[in-house]
Amino acid sequence: MHRFNGAVRIACAWLVLTIPAVAAERSRTISLPQALQGALTANPRLTAAERDVGIAGGLRTQSGALPNPEASFELDNALGSGPYKGTRSAETNLQLSQLVELGGKREARIAAGQAGVGSAVWQRRATRLEVLSETAIAFITVISAQRRIEIFDEQIKSFDQLIPQLQKRVEEGASSPAETERAQVAADLFRVERERAKTQLATARRDLAILMGESTPHFGKAIGRLALIGQPPSFRSVVQAIEANPQLMRWTAVTAQRNAELLIARLKAVPDVRFSVGWRHFQDTNDNGVRLGVSIPLPIFDQNRGNIIAAQESLAKTTAERSINKLVLISIAGRAYDSINGALAEIKLLRSSVIPKARSAAATIQSGYAQGRFTLLELLDVKGSVLQALLREQEALQNFHIAVATIEGLVGNPFSLTHQSSR
Repeated sequence: MHRFNGAVRIACAWLVLTIPAVAAERSRTISLPQALQGALTANPRLTAAERDVGIAGGLRTQSGALPNPEASFELDNALGSGPYKGTRSAETNLQLSQLVELGGKREARIAAGQAGVGSAVWQRRATRLEVLSETAIAFITVISAQRRIEIFDEQIKSFDQLIPQLQKRVEEGASSPAETERAQVAADLFRVERERAKTQLATARRDLAILMGESTPHFGKAIGRLALIGQPPSFRSVVQAIEANPQLMRWTAVTAQRNAELLIARLKAVPDVRFSVGWRHFQDTNDNGVRLGVSIPLPIFDQNRGNIIAAQESLAKTTAERSINKLVLISIAGRAYDSINGALAEIKLLRSSVIPKARSAAATIQSGYAQGRFTLLELLDVKGSVLQALLREQEALQNFHIAVATIEGLVGNPFSLTHQSSR
């Protein structure tokens, strides 16, 4: 499986980055690679996933531990009455015993522990992809919010240039003072929308900062643009690539772990042997003796059948769980793929027809308005159409790139796009 090289590959194939001109500006801005690297360095979910690998490693180490030997001491025929008063007739026993596991129980525990490590490693890789994908999406959202503010600024600027013309027409008696107020209201409504966009940008910046392990943003403007788009490969190739997703690869380790757990459950019914060796001292004759012992439990009443059945069902459940996981990933990829195609259709129509015609109409009506051939209402309407077209294009671009980043997070590679010109 081809994975990300560091933090830079997840979305750099489609995001054109701008290099700041001076060092001072570079310190205030943030690029996508910097955001991804920041998330990889400081995101607490990755730290938690790394600790899970350490926990699994500790359990793997413990699984190979041998049973500890036992030491026991006994004092018989002492502290009684008659000939057993005090310790004159005492028998002292000192014994060591060792449990010897049979049937490969230790090897089965080690196999289960090793599979647990493999499962944790795959989960860490899955978490890494998720964090990278979410960071890319958050960065895209910041870039898009910045662009929305720029669009509103452009429209507000055009109205600020229009209002002096209206005031001049009012002074010349060619227009009513109400027209100036109407234009001012329209410009103020754009300013209201701009404030809303600024709030959305602040939220997006905070979301990005949190993914980078910060409570508040410590970066300035996000640098990049979303104009570059491309045609995606077939959905079948996306589904095939999902097979290499760490979430699915993890089920191989889970299956191995549950196989080992089933073996452990079956081997528990195999009795282990406990060997013992001891030393006995007879106080009354001052003689010594050796004690040897062997004990084996008899699996008559408890043969661990219930745990064996549970382990068998758990193993059989693995296939269904993997299928569920795969279907969920395909469903997510399918929605993202549909979003890509839908956004491409919108962008194509907006760029080829809607935006050029809206701008042309706006230029014609604005020129004609100065000559008295169009009303202010017609001018405001066409300017609103230009604004809506630009905002729809920006929304479609955002949806396109978010969907691409989503699929990249599922397949673990930059999405291969047949690039198209931005406009």
